[in-house]
Amino acid sequence: MKVISEMLEAYTKEIERAKHAYYILDAPYMPDSDFDLLEKLVKITIEQKRQWKKYFDRINAVGTKPSARGFAKVQHAVPMLSLGNAFSDAEVAEFVERIRRFLKLAPDEFPAIVAEPKIDGLSLSLRYERGELVRAATRGDGFTGEDVTANVRTIKDVPQTLTGRNIPAACELRGEVYMLKQDFLALNKKQQEADDTVFANPRNSAAGSLRQKDVAITASRPLKFFAYAWGEMIDRPADTQHCMLEWLRGVGFVVNPLIELCHSVEDVLAFYRRIGEQRATLGYDIDGVVYKVNRLDWQERLGFVSRSPRWAVAHKFAAEQAITILKGIDIQVGRTGALTPVARLEPVTVGGVVVQNATLHNEDYIRGIGNDGQPIRDGVDLRVGDTVVVQRAGDVIPQVVSVVIDKRPTSAKPYAFPHKCPICGSHAVREEGEAVRRCTGALICPAQAVERLKHFVSRLAFDIDGLGEKQIQEFYDDGLIMHPVDIFTLQKRDARAAKKLSDREGYGDVSVRNLFAAIDARRKIELNRLIFALGIRHVGEGNAKLLARHYGSIENFRSAMAEAAAAQTEEGNGSDAYADLNNIGGIGDIVADAVVEFFAETRNVRALNDLLAEIEVLPVAQARSDSAVAGKTVVFTGSLEKFTRDEAKASAERMGAKTSSSVSKKTDLVVAGPGAGSKLKDAEKFGVKVISEDEWLQLIEG
Repeated sequence: MKVISEMLEAYTKEIERAKHAYYILDAPYMPDSDFDLLEKLVKITIEQKRQWKKYFDRINAVGTKPSARGFAKVQHAVPMLSLGNAFSDAEVAEFVERIRRFLKLAPDEFPAIVAEPKIDGLSLSLRYERGELVRAATRGDGFTGEDVTANVRTIKDVPQTLTGRNIPAACELRGEVYMLKQDFLALNKKQQEADDTVFANPRNSAAGSLRQKDVAITASRPLKFFAYAWGEMIDRPADTQHCMLEWLRGVGFVVNPLIELCHSVEDVLAFYRRIGEQRATLGYDIDGVVYKVNRLDWQERLGFVSRSPRWAVAHKFAAEQAITILKGIDIQVGRTGALTPVARLEPVTVGGVVVQNATLHNEDYIRGIGNDGQPIRDGVDLRVGDTVVVQRAGDVIPQVVSVVIDKRPTSAKPYAFPHKCPICGSHAVREEGEAVRRCTGALICPAQAVERLKHFVSRLAFDIDGLGEKQIQEFYDDGLIMHPVDIFTLQKRDARAAKKLSDREGYGDVSVRNLFAAIDARRKIELNRLIFALGIRHVGEGNAKLLARHYGSIENFRSAMAEAAAAQTEEGNGSDAYADLNNIGGIGDIVADAVVEFFAETRNVRALNDLLAEIEVLPVAQARSDSAVAGKTVVFTGSLEKFTRDEAKASAERMGAKTSSSVSKKTDLVVAGPGAGSKLKDAEKFGVKVISEDEWLQLIEG
């Protein structure tokens, strides 16, 4: 019992905290579906034992206490209570049946129901006396709200004076303040440009705008208002919910035009499904449908249970999914050249967040095929104009999960995935067995530029001291280094520039001289480092060394690749140069194709030629075949003291040995420095000889 009481206390506090974040801070942190589930769990638990009833009032509190941040408090003449929730068709049918039983209706008598979209905004109560607006208040905790009269007077949809017939001497009229999706997106863009608060969704935006201390800020925000209810009213002008809505429209309010009078459960559920399908095109956010008994005398007889009316219920949408329209498919190019399709959607709120874009993963996903080659979405492809179901995967990344095929426009055509990079126009190729298509313009594609430049100056490539990732990003952003060759022309350009590098924050004459000296020190570079620096797909440090050893010089490498690239076709490559490349031990088809694709892109070749005009590429010294370690596989481990790990590997390779990062039964020798760990155990397991650094030096010098 104690454990359950502690659980109830913790869950109830979480519900109270979530309400405070939603109603007061205008910054909910919990999706509506999670809140509803938590509240339902606590209610079910409370019903089991009498001693747990103390939590009932706390979780059933309407809203939360008004903010203490300066708004005057307003007592509602009639409380603004909340609605009970229904989450399934069966629960809606049970709601109607409960009404029938309570009113003792005949089997063939149906209580007419007014069905209306449930606006996701901020509830507001407006008091009119002799037709004039005298006060506006938020819901607050349902009994006491905040006085926001001055702010509400700036909302055009709220009449300052009621016009028309049958206007009561005094009345409280109620509805929802909201913001159109397009206005929300425009506001967020403006907020972002001003480095100000960005709202998660239109509901937060509307609530935050209404509850501003500065009326001018509220006046600048495009707030809207739908009227749909009333509180205290002297001389009520109609006897049904539907007629009261007509009266509200007649005295100057905007009433939602989608509201319908339903005469069966089937009508009610059909309305729910129809509104769900229209949700994306409404222009404003809704999170469900509200059903209310039409006859007001029946509403009075039904009364309330706890703090919710028996005569009304909210039929909520699933928060994690929504239906919207696929307006277009954009292609984004990632830092590795991957072409990723992104759905451009009619904005829709999913799980409390406005979704305009969703990942489509790759071209197979658009065609309705999964990573395993099997059909997904029943094999239905995606086409621009489709009505689609969107969900937030893990409540984070939006994705399109299905197509409402019977709503597909007759003009919709299958999507043709581009075979050229939309950013730089280079060929976009898809390797066998891969789902991703990639841009081959490694050196010239702006989408890949920064990451390629960072790779170019990395430790195993040009390794330029003082030109790391941070400096590359800064220089790229300022237009100083856009391509690899720009690194080596930086000093010349700086000499001609009006604003010198030494004028930049964090730089001075000494640091600039040091940078230029470090760049000059790398104007001579080994062939394997250059090949690695080019960032060719599948060509890492090891493959770069294999290519450099095989071709020996940059001239041999370039001419062979030019011959192979000239012979490249969609059917394959029959050139001798390609066969020679493919036959290098450790290379193979995948690496060979990637290298040839790189050189088949003329702008890559042009960028490389520009670079070679500024640097000298050192030929590869041929590895010895007569040394004691020639042909052996060597692993270096531990903290080497006589040389760096890179120097150790280079010495081994000059002697004709191969180096590896792991010990296996194919390893011939392990060179261990202090602190060697698991690799020594592996060496013992496979029976591999272990020697010290000094013994290694004696071996290669001998």
